[in-house]
Amino acid sequence: MKGNVQGKVLLLYGALAAVVLLAALRLGGLAVGAAGAADTADFRRISPFSSESLWLVRQAKSIIEAYQVDAEKTPVTEEQLVHGAIKGMVESWKDPYTRFISPEQLKEDESDLEGQYVGVGMYIADRDGKILVFGPIEGGPAERAGVKAMDQIVKVGDEVAQGWSADQVMRRLRGKPNTAVTIWVRRGGEDALLKFDMVRELVTIKSVQYEMLSDDIGYLKLTQFKQRSDTEAEEAMRDLLARGAKGLVLDLRNNGGGLLNACVNISSMFLRDGLVVGTRGRSEKSNEEYHADPKRYLTDMPMAVLINEGSASASEILAGALADRDRAIMVGKKSFGKGSVQSLFNLTDGSGIYVTIARYHTPSGKMLDHVGLTPTIEVEGYPNKDHVKDAQLQRAVSEVKKKILKSAAVASEEQQKS
Repeated sequence: MKGNVQGKVLLLYGALAAVVLLAALRLGGLAVGAAGAADTADFRRISPFSSESLWLVRQAKSIIEAYQVDAEKTPVTEEQLVHGAIKGMVESWKDPYTRFISPEQLKEDESDLEGQYVGVGMYIADRDGKILVFGPIEGGPAERAGVKAMDQIVKVGDEVAQGWSADQVMRRLRGKPNTAVTIWVRRGGEDALLKFDMVRELVTIKSVQYEMLSDDIGYLKLTQFKQRSDTEAEEAMRDLLARGAKGLVLDLRNNGGGLLNACVNISSMFLRDGLVVGTRGRSEKSNEEYHADPKRYLTDMPMAVLINEGSASASEILAGALADRDRAIMVGKKSFGKGSVQSLFNLTDGSGIYVTIARYHTPSGKMLDHVGLTPTIEVEGYPNKDHVKDAQLQRAVSEVKKKILKSAAVASEEQQKS
């Protein structure tokens, strides 16, 4: 049997060698005449690789099609092969945020930005070869099961997730409503893996929540920056002001980020003008600055902003801008540190590539990527629906009250002088 296979392989190589010789005669340096030279020039102009490299791809494809045990029963389309090749090429740069997405995945991304999808409700990301949870979405299956920010996903079902991308894990976690999925996570401080059984459901992301915590302290929670988050946040702030808020706690814990323009617009409600965030990249077009819009400015009331390990990307930009500009004191735990800019490049078949084109920096020049934000006041704990039991929130409220009293004292002193 072994000899027969070897013989067939030799025959196959012989046939392939004949093809590559013809290709070389046609496309390579052996081509003769004006027509051959023109063909060679055209090939070099449109081909992303050399003829030798393309020949390696051809060999691999032919060998798999001829000898892979299930190849006849599970044919693979050319589109699948091309997408797989592009995906592998993109992954060679070893940037977890530069990624290829199929047309189907691109549609899923668009539905995410609209604020709903079927899954278990959590944000995840690649970090140093690990799949980490940014944070669970409030009210979703993951939060109800007990998943927490910075949990490392080790298994999905019976499959070990080693070497998987965040996209691969996310696709396994999504599916039809009312179907079960199990994940195993490694959590700091725990010796054994933790198992979480969940049921997929339609997860609707309510990106803005707010309430009055007392007669004069407002509370604004942003869970993500979606297409309407800035409009909803403005409506919430106007209502809080109308209800007599003199100070604000802005809660960005477990906020995995989202749209940059929504983040800048929300920043503008608290910053009268000036720099919110800058980007630095290789090309001149990637080096940009985003400033607060004076037309959106609403209030200079004392503020505290809550962050934790699940605060990432746009939430870090907002918190960093408010802290750098002395508009808010940061309370909580160090943020995730996802501070890079991804731009979507659409391909002609409906697929696309998200490419990291730059990194964010705060108004003072701090880089966020893989660094994160360290809060002014570090407080252990987790978000709790019972505000009284939420140590981080209670400390933030205390700091805002101090600021209100200080502002009142300064105003009284100035009034006496006048």
